[in-house]
Amino acid sequence: MTKIVFFKKNGVYYGFKETGHSEFADAGQDIVCSAISAMTMLIINTIEVSYATNVEYTIDEDTTDITVNVPEILGNEPENQMKRYAVSGLLQGYFIQLMDMLEDYYDFLLVEEKEE
Repeated sequence: MTKIVFFKKNGVYYGFKETGHSEFADAGQDIVCSAISAMTMLIINTIEVSYATNVEYTIDEDTTDITVNVPEILGNEPENQMKRYAVSGLLQGYFIQLMDMLEDYYDFLLVEEKEE
């Protein structure tokens, strides 16, 4: 099972951690894993390139654990307000999409939020 925990502070989504294998099918045939991997890389690339925002991430090739954090958006600086809105909205969209996936793949996916 793949577990994804989203991190929030004061209602602002600022990161997530993915652990485990979905085990829906064999490697190369696992549509749950493929969907999660594609969405995760879309999130990282959008934050980094399209939003020009520093994103801290680690990908463990052995365990497939992935951690994504965007601490820059947590400050109260006025110049980060638009980035905070855009990044948090993107991460919330990912959370909502994964919650929709749970309807069909609840045996292979666990999604949680962790508010600080």
